[in-house]
Amino acid sequence: MKSLIVGFVLLLALSAFAADGKPVSYKSGDETVQGVLYTPAGKGPFPALIVIHEWWGLNDWVKDQASKLADQGYVTLAVDLYRGKVATTPEMAHEIMRGVPEDRAKRDLHAAFEFLASQPNVKKDRIGSIGWCMGGGYSLDVALQEPTLAATVINYGHLATDADALKKINAPILGLFGAQDHGITPDDVHKFETSMKQLGKKVDVTIYPEAGHGFENPNNKDGYRSADAGDAWERTVDFLTITLKKGVVY
Repeated sequence: MKSLIVGFVLLLALSAFAADGKPVSYKSGDETVQGVLYTPAGKGPFPALIVIHEWWGLNDWVKDQASKLADQGYVTLAVDLYRGKVATTPEMAHEIMRGVPEDRAKRDLHAAFEFLASQPNVKKDRIGSIGWCMGGGYSLDVALQEPTLAATVINYGHLATDADALKKINAPILGLFGAQDHGITPDDVHKFETSMKQLGKKVDVTIYPEAGHGFENPNNKDGYRSADAGDAWERTVDFLTITLKKGVVY
């Protein structure tokens, strides 16, 4: 009985700190798009994050990440680039992802940035982006198109090496990758890191030797690596604390 009581109290304590999400909509060009907004407890204004989903779409795992980040003290907007679709198989995910026009996705992400900047409880100069898989690549795209973005986290997302493009980045970047990723290889990561450093950009890259693509998501049963995922989360929390909460040049 005592263990049941302790467990119940612990559950209540955890739920007290879990940020509640509310559906929101905002304009993206002539369209109205949806997202889920999570707000920390306490009094703002707070730094904020655009949270960008994997190729599966805006599913529960991504919402959980947005909620966890809100618990860390950020207003988080989990964007929906798929207009309500959520994939349940790799084939479906691939099909939906390929059907998203790149210009529309970038417009939606700009609209997400503007939406967060318009919120009275958000620090306008402390907005960052984070994404995984497809969303990791789009997190880099946010840095490329938003000159006032304050931080970017790329979790095994596509990269760029073109100097003319990378010159546009002002945000410090944290990159987390797996050495066994056959889509974004260590060679790709090293080229990106070298290009960024040659341009004098702030970049911090970690490549986990035994990890492959999607290693942070426990739903990836064949590729999830608990220890690496835990380390990646700690690095993310530390990076965002420095760049978004403290506003220190990383």
